[in-house]
Amino acid sequence: MRFRVVLVFALLASSLPVSAAVKPEDAIDHPALLAQLEDEARTARPREQCYLYTQIVHIMTEIAGRRLAEGETEEAAAVLKQVQHYAELIHLALARDTRRLRETEMLMQTTTHRLGQCLHLASSDDRPALQATLAQLDRVNEELLTQVFQH
Repeated sequence: MRFRVVLVFALLASSLPVSAAVKPEDAIDHPALLAQLEDEARTARPREQCYLYTQIVHIMTEIAGRRLAEGETEEAAAVLKQVQHYAELIHLALARDTRRLRETEMLMQTTTHRLGQCLHLASSDDRPALQATLAQLDRVNEELLTQVFQH
């Protein structure tokens, strides 16, 4: 009986979309989970992509912050370039009908705040890339706020 319960639970968990099964904290330490979330975002319906891309940006911002704290500036810069790419995808996804706007905006606000904290910890060499990424995320957050208030 216990085996059946475990089997049913495992089957249910594996049938959930990655975004429902993955917590951002888990994906930070497990690159395979982040890759799964990226794949899900690419294949998701247009209405879902904006939120999924925002989750990816949030996770990658945390990863970049950790890399900066550990002194791995080149790795952090590479992650920030990915953040910029996904921020552009969020911008493009906003042109389509989107769901979960308020949740998306709140997560983006948290993400930009976290990146702002990283900016204060970064060396002067790392600041231009962080500032450019933060400016881009701020623009996306403004667009999200506009969309939230229009609906």
